[in-house]
Amino acid sequence: MSKRLLIIGGDAAGMSAASKAKRTDLTVSVVVLEKGCAVSYAACGIPYFIAGIVPEAAHLLARTPEQFARQGIEVRLGHEALAIEPSRKIVKVRDHQREREYEEPYDELLIATGAIAVKPPIEGADAPNAFTIRHYDDGIALKTFLEEHRPKRVTIIGAGYIGMEFAEAFWHLGMEVTVAEMLPQVFTGIDPDMATFVERELKEHGVVVRIGEPVIALQRDGKGFARQVVTPSATWETDLVLFGSGVKPNVALAQAAGIPLDETGAIATDERMRTPVEGIWAAGDCTSVVHLVTGKRVYIPLGPTANKQGRVAGENMAGGRATFAGTVGTAIAKVFRLAVARTGLTEKEAQREGLNFAAVTITAPDKAHYYPGAAPTTVKLIAEKGTGRLLGGQLVGPVEAAKRIDVLAAALHAQMTVDEVAQLDLSYAPPFAPVWDPLLVAAQQLRRKV
Repeated sequence: MSKRLLIIGGDAAGMSAASKAKRTDLTVSVVVLEKGCAVSYAACGIPYFIAGIVPEAAHLLARTPEQFARQGIEVRLGHEALAIEPSRKIVKVRDHQREREYEEPYDELLIATGAIAVKPPIEGADAPNAFTIRHYDDGIALKTFLEEHRPKRVTIIGAGYIGMEFAEAFWHLGMEVTVAEMLPQVFTGIDPDMATFVERELKEHGVVVRIGEPVIALQRDGKGFARQVVTPSATWETDLVLFGSGVKPNVALAQAAGIPLDETGAIATDERMRTPVEGIWAAGDCTSVVHLVTGKRVYIPLGPTANKQGRVAGENMAGGRATFAGTVGTAIAKVFRLAVARTGLTEKEAQREGLNFAAVTITAPDKAHYYPGAAPTTVKLIAEKGTGRLLGGQLVGPVEAAKRIDVLAAALHAQMTVDEVAQLDLSYAPPFAPVWDPLLVAAQQLRRKV
Protein backbone atom coordinates (compact mmCIF):
# COMPACT_ATOMS: atom_id res chain seq x y z
CA MET A 1 0.00 0.00 0.00
CA SER A 2 1.39 3.41 -0.98
CA LYS A 3 2.37 5.98 1.63
CA ARG A 4 -0.32 8.61 2.21
CA LEU A 5 0.95 12.20 2.29
CA LEU A 6 -1.53 14.83 3.44
CA ILE A 7 -0.87 18.55 3.02
CA ILE A 8 -2.81 21.35 4.72
CA GLY A 9 -2.52 24.52 2.63
CA GLY A 10 -2.26 24.85 -1.14
CA ASP A 11 -0.02 27.78 -1.93
CA ALA A 12 3.76 28.16 -2.16
CA ALA A 13 5.01 25.69 0.45
CA GLY A 14 2.16 23.22 0.16
CA MET A 15 2.14 22.83 -3.61
CA SER A 16 5.94 22.86 -3.86
CA ALA A 17 5.96 20.02 -1.35
CA ALA A 18 3.27 18.10 -3.22
CA SER A 19 5.10 18.35 -6.54
CA LYS A 20 8.50 17.48 -5.10
CA ALA A 21 7.10 14.49 -3.19
CA LYS A 22 5.65 13.07 -6.40
CA ARG A 23 8.90 13.61 -8.29
CA THR A 24 10.81 11.90 -5.48
CA ASP A 25 8.52 8.85 -5.32
CA LEU A 26 5.77 8.35 -7.90
CA THR A 27 4.10 5.71 -5.73
CA VAL A 28 3.13 8.05 -2.87
CA SER A 29 -0.45 9.25 -2.56
CA VAL A 30 -0.67 13.06 -2.19
CA VAL A 31 -3.81 14.91 -1.06
CA VAL A 32 -3.90 18.69 -0.56
CA LEU A 33 -6.57 20.38 1.58
CA GLU A 34 -7.16 24.02 0.65
CA LYS A 35 -10.00 25.97 2.25
CA GLY A 36 -9.87 28.71 -0.41
CA CYS A 37 -10.91 28.76 -4.06
CA ALA A 38 -7.46 28.35 -5.65
CA VAL A 39 -4.03 26.83 -5.18
CA SER A 40 -0.56 27.75 -6.38
CA TYR A 41 -1.35 31.43 -6.79
CA ALA A 42 0.93 34.48 -6.86
CA ALA A 43 -0.22 36.48 -3.84
CA CYS A 44 2.59 38.97 -4.48
CA GLY A 45 0.93 39.81 -7.81
CA ILE A 46 -2.36 40.95 -6.24
CA PRO A 47 -1.40 44.68 -6.10
CA TYR A 48 -0.77 44.59 -9.86
CA PHE A 49 -4.09 42.84 -10.46
CA ILE A 50 -5.85 45.54 -8.42
CA ALA A 51 -4.03 48.26 -10.40
CA GLY A 52 -5.11 46.70 -13.70
CA ILE A 53 -1.54 45.96 -14.77
CA VAL A 54 -2.43 42.26 -14.57
CA PRO A 55 -5.80 42.19 -16.35
CA GLU A 56 -7.31 38.99 -14.93
CA ALA A 57 -7.06 37.21 -11.58
CA ALA A 58 -6.58 33.91 -13.40
CA HIS A 59 -3.22 35.16 -14.64
CA LEU A 60 -1.99 34.93 -11.03
CA LEU A 61 -2.50 31.16 -11.01
CA ALA A 62 0.65 29.14 -11.64
CA ARG A 63 -1.18 25.80 -11.93
CA THR A 64 -4.76 24.59 -11.58
CA PRO A 65 -6.10 21.60 -9.62
CA GLU A 66 -6.67 19.86 -12.95
CA GLN A 67 -3.01 20.26 -13.87
CA PHE A 68 -1.97 18.87 -10.49
CA ALA A 69 -4.36 15.96 -10.96
CA ARG A 70 -2.50 14.97 -14.13
CA GLN A 71 0.61 14.77 -11.94
CA GLY A 72 -1.20 12.43 -9.55
CA ILE A 73 -1.87 15.08 -6.88
CA GLU A 74 -5.42 15.36 -5.54
CA VAL A 75 -6.39 18.95 -4.66
CA ARG A 76 -9.54 19.50 -2.62
CA LEU A 77 -10.69 23.12 -2.79
CA GLY A 78 -13.07 24.43 -0.13
CA HIS A 79 -11.83 21.80 2.33
CA GLU A 80 -10.79 23.24 5.69
CA ALA A 81 -8.69 21.32 8.21
CA LEU A 82 -10.45 21.65 11.56
CA ALA A 83 -8.23 19.58 13.85
CA ILE A 84 -5.21 17.28 13.83
CA GLU A 85 -5.09 14.15 15.97
CA PRO A 86 -1.44 12.99 15.93
CA SER A 87 -2.15 9.90 18.07
CA ARG A 88 -4.63 8.58 15.48
CA LYS A 89 -2.86 10.12 12.46
CA ILE A 90 -6.03 11.74 11.16
CA VAL A 91 -7.17 15.24 10.27
CA LYS A 92 -10.75 16.35 10.78
CA VAL A 93 -11.94 18.19 7.67
CA ARG A 94 -14.86 20.43 6.79
CA ASP A 95 -16.04 20.20 3.15
CA HIS A 96 -17.69 23.60 2.75
CA GLN A 97 -19.22 22.83 -0.63
CA ARG A 98 -21.08 19.73 0.54
CA GLU A 99 -21.47 21.01 4.10
CA ARG A 100 -20.14 17.85 5.69
CA GLU A 101 -17.28 16.85 7.97
CA TYR A 102 -15.06 13.80 7.65
CA GLU A 103 -11.75 12.33 8.85
CA GLU A 104 -8.74 12.04 6.53
CA PRO A 105 -5.93 9.63 7.49
CA TYR A 106 -2.25 10.23 6.80
CA ASP A 107 1.15 8.60 7.12
CA GLU A 108 3.02 11.89 6.79
CA LEU A 109 1.39 15.30 7.33
CA LEU A 110 2.63 18.70 6.19
CA ILE A 111 1.26 21.86 7.83
CA ALA A 112 1.57 24.71 5.32
CA THR A 113 -1.06 27.05 6.75
CA GLY A 114 0.94 30.20 5.99
CA ALA A 115 0.43 33.49 7.78
CA ILE A 116 -2.55 35.59 8.73
CA ALA A 117 -2.84 39.34 8.29
CA VAL A 118 -2.73 41.41 11.45
CA LYS A 119 -5.52 43.87 12.17
CA PRO A 120 -5.02 46.37 14.98
CA PRO A 121 -7.59 45.96 17.78
CA ILE A 122 -9.49 49.13 16.98
CA GLU A 123 -13.13 50.08 16.66
CA GLY A 124 -14.42 49.57 13.11
CA ALA A 125 -11.72 47.15 12.00
CA ASP A 126 -14.38 44.67 10.90
CA ALA A 127 -16.23 47.15 8.66
CA PRO A 128 -17.21 45.72 5.25
CA ASN A 129 -14.99 48.25 3.46
CA ALA A 130 -11.92 47.43 5.61
CA PHE A 131 -9.76 44.81 3.92
CA THR A 132 -6.68 42.72 4.50
CA ILE A 133 -4.81 41.08 1.62
CA ARG A 134 -3.19 37.73 2.10
CA HIS A 135 -4.84 35.20 -0.19
CA TYR A 136 -6.19 34.94 -3.73
CA ASP A 137 -9.75 35.18 -2.38
CA ASP A 138 -8.85 38.47 -0.65
CA GLY A 139 -7.76 39.98 -3.97
CA ILE A 140 -11.00 38.92 -5.66
CA ALA A 141 -13.03 40.42 -2.81
CA LEU A 142 -11.20 43.76 -2.98
CA LYS A 143 -11.49 43.93 -6.77
CA THR A 144 -15.23 43.25 -6.53
CA PHE A 145 -15.67 46.00 -3.95
CA LEU A 146 -13.77 48.48 -6.12
CA GLU A 147 -15.92 47.69 -9.15
CA GLU A 148 -19.22 47.80 -7.26
CA HIS A 149 -18.64 50.84 -5.02
CA ARG A 150 -16.13 52.95 -6.98
CA PRO A 151 -14.45 54.45 -3.87
CA LYS A 152 -12.53 57.68 -4.39
CA ARG A 153 -10.51 57.82 -1.14
CA VAL A 154 -8.49 55.05 0.46
CA THR A 155 -6.56 54.87 3.71
CA ILE A 156 -3.77 52.34 4.05
CA ILE A 157 -2.91 51.50 7.65
CA GLY A 158 0.73 50.42 7.75
CA ALA A 159 3.63 51.50 5.53
CA GLY A 160 5.45 48.21 4.95
CA TYR A 161 5.78 46.19 1.75
CA ILE A 162 2.03 45.62 1.34
CA GLY A 163 1.15 49.22 2.13
CA MET A 164 3.68 50.66 -0.30
CA GLU A 165 2.72 48.41 -3.21
CA PHE A 166 -0.98 49.08 -2.72
CA ALA A 167 -0.40 52.84 -2.44
CA GLU A 168 0.84 52.72 -6.01
CA ALA A 169 -1.95 50.34 -7.08
CA PHE A 170 -4.69 52.66 -5.80
CA TRP A 171 -2.88 55.67 -7.31
CA HIS A 172 -3.09 53.93 -10.70
CA LEU A 173 -6.86 53.81 -10.20
CA GLY A 174 -6.97 57.58 -9.68
CA MET A 175 -7.83 57.37 -5.99
CA GLU A 176 -6.81 59.78 -3.23
CA VAL A 177 -4.36 57.76 -1.14
CA THR A 178 -3.45 58.30 2.51
CA VAL A 179 -0.90 56.12 4.31
CA ALA A 180 -0.98 56.08 8.12
CA GLU A 181 1.97 54.53 9.96
CA MET A 182 2.31 54.44 13.74
CA LEU A 183 6.12 54.25 13.59
CA PRO A 184 8.28 57.28 12.77
CA GLN A 185 9.18 56.14 9.24
CA VAL A 186 7.72 54.39 6.21
CA PHE A 187 9.06 51.01 5.11
CA THR A 188 10.43 49.86 8.46
CA GLY A 189 12.31 46.98 6.84
CA ILE A 190 15.04 49.46 5.91
CA ASP A 191 16.91 52.07 7.93
CA PRO A 192 15.42 55.56 8.45
CA ASP A 193 17.98 57.31 6.22
CA MET A 194 17.01 55.03 3.30
CA ALA A 195 13.29 55.32 4.07
CA THR A 196 13.39 59.09 3.47
CA PHE A 197 13.78 58.44 -0.26
CA VAL A 198 10.64 56.28 -0.23
CA GLU A 199 8.62 58.86 1.69
CA ARG A 200 9.66 61.56 -0.77
CA GLU A 201 8.66 59.38 -3.72
CA LEU A 202 5.22 58.80 -2.21
CA LYS A 203 4.66 62.50 -1.61
CA GLU A 204 5.81 63.42 -5.12
CA HIS A 205 2.97 61.23 -6.42
CA GLY A 206 0.38 62.92 -4.25
CA VAL A 207 0.18 60.29 -1.52
CA VAL A 208 -0.57 61.78 1.89
CA VAL A 209 1.91 60.26 4.34
CA ARG A 210 1.12 60.38 8.06
CA ILE A 211 3.99 58.85 10.02
CA GLY A 212 3.97 58.57 13.78
CA GLU A 213 0.16 58.50 13.72
CA PRO A 214 -1.41 55.33 15.12
CA VAL A 215 -4.99 54.81 13.96
CA ILE A 216 -7.16 54.44 17.06
CA ALA A 217 -10.61 54.04 15.48
CA LEU A 218 -12.57 53.75 12.25
CA GLN A 219 -15.87 55.57 12.63
CA ARG A 220 -18.78 54.00 10.75
CA ASP A 221 -21.77 55.44 8.93
CA GLY A 222 -25.35 54.21 9.37
CA LYS A 223 -24.72 51.23 7.08
CA GLY A 224 -21.67 50.09 9.03
CA PHE A 225 -19.04 51.26 6.54
CA ALA A 226 -15.86 52.92 7.82
CA ARG A 227 -16.10 56.59 6.82
CA GLN A 228 -13.66 58.38 9.11
CA VAL A 229 -10.15 57.48 10.23
CA VAL A 230 -9.21 58.71 13.70
CA THR A 231 -5.70 59.20 15.11
CA PRO A 232 -4.69 61.06 18.29
CA SER A 233 -4.04 64.19 16.25
CA ALA A 234 -6.38 64.09 13.25
CA THR A 235 -9.56 62.76 11.65
CA TRP A 236 -10.11 62.35 7.90
CA GLU A 237 -12.69 60.94 5.51
CA THR A 238 -12.26 57.65 3.66
CA ASP A 239 -14.24 55.29 1.42
CA LEU A 240 -11.98 52.27 1.75
CA VAL A 241 -9.48 50.98 4.29
CA LEU A 242 -6.65 48.52 3.67
CA PHE A 243 -4.70 47.06 6.57
CA GLY A 244 -1.01 46.65 5.78
CA SER A 245 -0.03 46.07 9.39
CA GLY A 246 2.02 42.95 8.83
CA VAL A 247 1.37 39.23 9.33
CA LYS A 248 1.87 36.55 11.94
CA PRO A 249 2.28 32.77 11.59
CA ASN A 250 -0.98 30.84 11.31
CA VAL A 251 -0.35 28.30 14.05
CA ALA A 252 -3.73 27.79 15.75
CA LEU A 253 -4.28 24.36 14.19
CA ALA A 254 -0.80 23.19 15.17
CA GLN A 255 -1.08 24.57 18.69
CA ALA A 256 -4.39 22.85 19.29
CA ALA A 257 -2.76 19.57 18.26
CA GLY A 258 0.08 20.02 20.76
CA ILE A 259 2.74 20.74 18.15
CA PRO A 260 5.45 22.94 19.75
CA LEU A 261 6.20 26.48 18.68
CA ASP A 262 9.65 28.06 18.73
CA GLU A 263 10.84 31.35 20.23
CA THR A 264 9.46 33.35 17.27
CA GLY A 265 5.92 32.06 17.78
CA ALA A 266 6.08 29.94 14.62
CA ILE A 267 5.92 26.13 14.36
CA ALA A 268 9.19 24.59 15.52
CA THR A 269 11.06 22.66 12.82
CA ASP A 270 14.55 21.34 12.16
CA GLU A 271 16.62 21.73 8.98
CA ARG A 272 14.59 18.95 7.31
CA MET A 273 11.31 20.76 8.15
CA ARG A 274 10.30 18.12 10.73
CA THR A 275 8.34 19.19 13.78
CA PRO A 276 9.03 17.50 17.15
CA VAL A 277 5.89 15.36 16.56
CA GLU A 278 6.56 12.15 14.66
CA GLY A 279 5.13 12.13 11.14
CA ILE A 280 4.30 15.86 11.09
CA TRP A 281 6.21 18.44 9.07
CA ALA A 282 5.76 22.18 8.56
CA ALA A 283 6.91 24.65 5.91
CA GLY A 284 6.31 28.17 4.68
CA ASP A 285 5.04 31.26 6.48
CA CYS A 286 3.81 29.27 9.51
CA THR A 287 7.46 28.45 10.33
CA SER A 288 10.59 30.43 11.15
CA VAL A 289 14.01 30.32 9.50
CA VAL A 290 17.63 30.45 10.58
CA HIS A 291 19.16 33.81 9.73
CA LEU A 292 22.49 32.95 8.13
CA VAL A 293 24.14 36.16 9.35
CA THR A 294 23.27 35.76 13.04
CA GLY A 295 22.62 32.02 13.25
CA LYS A 296 19.40 32.75 15.15
CA ARG A 297 15.80 31.79 14.49
CA VAL A 298 13.77 34.64 13.00
CA TYR A 299 10.34 35.05 11.46
CA ILE A 300 10.74 36.33 7.88
CA PRO A 301 7.72 35.28 5.79
CA LEU A 302 8.76 35.40 2.13
CA GLY A 303 7.53 33.53 -0.93
CA PRO A 304 10.90 32.22 -2.18
CA THR A 305 11.65 30.84 1.27
CA ALA A 306 8.26 29.10 1.43
CA ASN A 307 8.88 27.46 -1.93
CA LYS A 308 12.31 26.21 -0.88
CA GLN A 309 11.06 24.90 2.45
CA GLY A 310 8.17 23.16 0.69
CA ARG A 311 10.52 21.38 -1.71
CA VAL A 312 12.65 20.18 1.20
CA ALA A 313 9.64 18.95 3.15
CA GLY A 314 8.13 17.22 0.14
CA GLU A 315 11.32 15.37 -0.70
CA ASN A 316 11.77 14.23 2.88
CA MET A 317 8.16 13.14 3.33
CA ALA A 318 8.65 10.88 0.31
CA GLY A 319 11.83 9.36 1.73
CA GLY A 320 14.57 11.82 0.72
CA ARG A 321 17.26 13.54 2.79
CA ALA A 322 17.05 17.24 1.88
CA THR A 323 17.85 20.15 4.21
CA PHE A 324 17.14 23.88 4.32
CA ALA A 325 19.99 25.92 5.80
CA GLY A 326 18.29 29.30 6.17
CA THR A 327 18.03 32.73 4.57
CA VAL A 328 19.52 36.22 4.69
CA GLY A 329 16.12 37.95 4.43
CA THR A 330 16.45 39.32 0.92
CA ALA A 331 13.39 41.34 -0.09
CA ILE A 332 12.44 43.91 -2.71
CA ALA A 333 9.51 46.14 -3.62
CA LYS A 334 8.59 48.69 -6.27
CA VAL A 335 7.31 52.07 -5.08
CA PHE A 336 6.39 54.15 -8.13
CA ARG A 337 9.72 54.88 -9.89
CA LEU A 338 11.86 53.39 -7.12
CA ALA A 339 13.06 49.92 -6.31
CA VAL A 340 13.57 49.38 -2.58
CA ALA A 341 15.61 46.35 -1.55
CA ARG A 342 17.40 44.88 1.44
CA THR A 343 19.36 41.79 2.46
CA GLY A 344 21.08 40.65 5.65
CA LEU A 345 20.97 43.01 8.63
CA THR A 346 19.98 46.65 8.69
CA GLU A 347 21.85 49.06 10.94
CA LYS A 348 19.00 48.88 13.47
CA GLU A 349 19.13 45.08 13.49
CA ALA A 350 22.91 45.00 13.85
CA GLN A 351 22.58 47.30 16.87
CA ARG A 352 19.99 44.98 18.44
CA GLU A 353 22.39 42.07 17.96
CA GLY A 354 25.10 43.97 19.83
CA LEU A 355 27.50 43.79 16.88
CA ASN A 356 30.47 46.12 16.51
CA PHE A 357 29.96 47.40 12.98
CA ALA A 358 30.47 50.24 10.55
CA ALA A 359 28.13 51.46 7.82
CA VAL A 360 28.40 53.65 4.75
CA THR A 361 25.78 55.14 2.45
CA ILE A 362 26.69 56.35 -1.04
CA THR A 363 24.79 57.60 -4.07
CA ALA A 364 26.10 56.92 -7.58
CA PRO A 365 24.57 56.60 -11.07
CA ASP A 366 23.18 53.21 -12.07
CA LYS A 367 24.65 53.60 -15.58
CA ALA A 368 27.52 55.57 -17.08
CA HIS A 369 26.77 59.18 -16.15
CA TYR A 370 26.61 60.27 -19.79
CA TYR A 371 24.26 57.49 -20.89
CA PRO A 372 20.59 58.56 -21.35
CA GLY A 373 18.41 57.59 -18.41
CA ALA A 374 21.20 57.29 -15.86
CA ALA A 375 19.67 57.74 -12.42
CA PRO A 376 20.99 57.98 -8.86
CA THR A 377 21.19 54.75 -6.89
CA THR A 378 21.71 54.87 -3.14
CA VAL A 379 23.49 51.91 -1.56
CA LYS A 380 24.02 51.27 2.15
CA LEU A 381 26.44 48.58 3.31
CA ILE A 382 27.10 47.31 6.84
CA ALA A 383 30.13 45.28 7.92
CA GLU A 384 31.58 43.96 11.17
CA LYS A 385 34.56 45.84 12.54
CA GLY A 386 37.69 43.75 13.01
CA THR A 387 36.66 40.89 10.71
CA GLY A 388 35.31 43.00 7.85
CA ARG A 389 32.48 40.48 7.42
CA LEU A 390 29.62 41.85 5.35
CA LEU A 391 26.48 42.01 7.50
CA GLY A 392 23.90 43.51 5.18
CA GLY A 393 22.99 45.91 2.44
CA GLN A 394 20.16 48.15 1.26
CA LEU A 395 19.42 49.77 -2.08
CA VAL A 396 17.04 52.49 -3.25
CA GLY A 397 17.14 53.49 -6.89
CA PRO A 398 15.58 53.03 -10.32
CA VAL A 399 13.87 49.74 -11.04
CA GLU A 400 16.63 48.79 -13.49
CA ALA A 401 19.15 48.84 -10.61
CA ALA A 402 17.13 46.63 -8.29
CA LYS A 403 18.70 43.24 -8.84
CA ARG A 404 22.08 44.45 -7.60
CA ILE A 405 20.73 43.41 -4.20
CA ASP A 406 21.19 39.79 -5.28
CA VAL A 407 24.95 40.33 -5.55
CA LEU A 408 24.94 41.28 -1.89
CA ALA A 409 22.70 38.34 -0.99
CA ALA A 410 25.16 35.97 -2.68
CA ALA A 411 28.03 37.64 -0.83
CA LEU A 412 26.25 37.07 2.48
CA HIS A 413 25.64 33.41 1.67
CA ALA A 414 29.35 33.09 0.89
CA GLN A 415 30.28 34.91 4.15
CA MET A 416 32.39 37.38 2.20
CA THR A 417 34.22 40.30 3.72
CA VAL A 418 33.66 43.81 2.48
CA ASP A 419 37.19 43.73 1.04
CA GLU A 420 36.22 40.71 -1.06
CA VAL A 421 33.05 42.47 -2.20
CA ALA A 422 35.14 45.48 -3.27
CA GLN A 423 37.21 43.17 -5.51
CA LEU A 424 34.26 41.50 -7.26
CA ASP A 425 34.50 41.37 -11.05
CA LEU A 426 31.16 42.99 -11.90
CA SER A 427 30.05 43.62 -15.46
CA TYR A 428 30.44 46.98 -17.15
CA ALA A 429 28.95 48.62 -20.24
CA PRO A 430 27.53 52.16 -20.34
CA PRO A 431 23.85 51.11 -20.73
CA PHE A 432 24.07 48.87 -17.65
CA ALA A 433 26.59 50.25 -15.15
CA PRO A 434 29.43 52.72 -14.67
CA VAL A 435 33.01 51.43 -14.55
CA TRP A 436 32.79 51.63 -10.78
CA ASP A 437 29.46 50.05 -9.92
CA PRO A 438 27.61 51.62 -6.96
CA LEU A 439 28.16 48.39 -5.00
CA LEU A 440 31.91 48.63 -5.52
CA VAL A 441 31.96 52.32 -4.59
CA ALA A 442 30.18 51.56 -1.32
CA ALA A 443 32.42 48.58 -0.55
CA GLN A 444 35.57 50.60 -1.25
CA GLN A 445 34.46 53.26 1.22
CA LEU A 446 33.36 50.77 3.86
CA ARG A 447 36.59 48.76 3.79
CA ARG A 448 38.41 51.84 5.14
CA LYS A 449 36.14 51.91 8.21
CA VAL A 450 36.34 48.29 9.33
